[in-house]
Amino acid sequence: MKTRSTFTLAAAALVMPMALAACGSSSSDSGSSAASPMATTSSSAPMTSESSSPMTSMESSSSSAANAMAPFGAGCAKVPASGKGSFSGMTSDPVATAASNNPLLSTLVTAVKKAGLVDTLNNAKALTVFAPTNDAFAKIPAADLNKLLADKAALTKVLTGHVVAGKLDPMAVVGDHKSLAGSMVKVTGAAPDLKVDGTASVVCGNVQTANATVYIVDTVLPGSMG
Repeated sequence: MKTRSTFTLAAAALVMPMALAACGSSSSDSGSSAASPMATTSSSAPMTSESSSPMTSMESSSSSAANAMAPFGAGCAKVPASGKGSFSGMTSDPVATAASNNPLLSTLVTAVKKAGLVDTLNNAKALTVFAPTNDAFAKIPAADLNKLLADKAALTKVLTGHVVAGKLDPMAVVGDHKSLAGSMVKVTGAAPDLKVDGTASVVCGNVQTANATVYIVDTVLPGSMG
């Protein structure tokens, strides 16, 4: 009896450590298995990708805004690179004064002076001006142009037919607008290919002056002549 009890106790003593070892191994495996998903989550790449995405979007928006503010069009190459008639020089003067410093617009400036509109344009708070170039006025037969320049009332109607209220950027300018003369001005297309009243092309657009956004056009608007 004593021998059998001793054998039983010895067997129990042998089995117990093995059971404990098995439990420890199982617990360790379980802990390792539970820790693995955490490690995978913390090192996953999408967090880096997502955090960089808003910055990329902001940079893209900033670039688009910068481009929207720049003058555009083939005719911009004829604008002086420096001085009061340059793009930077015109930003400090109101529109009639700024135009007087631009060699592309000397006929327009003469017409504005004859119509007595210098102060009206310069003192306005915010305008969009479709400014015909010298070549645009040259398309009008000389006799008709001289007659127009001599008729202040008719000249005023033509010139104010090229002006609308508000400073319109290249996106906002597309559409129908009522001019200061009461006629309608229709702009179609998208920058840099904008058409005004179906016949005039914008050769240099989004030119900024102190109180106006100017779109230089290659034709006197037919709607203003009616």
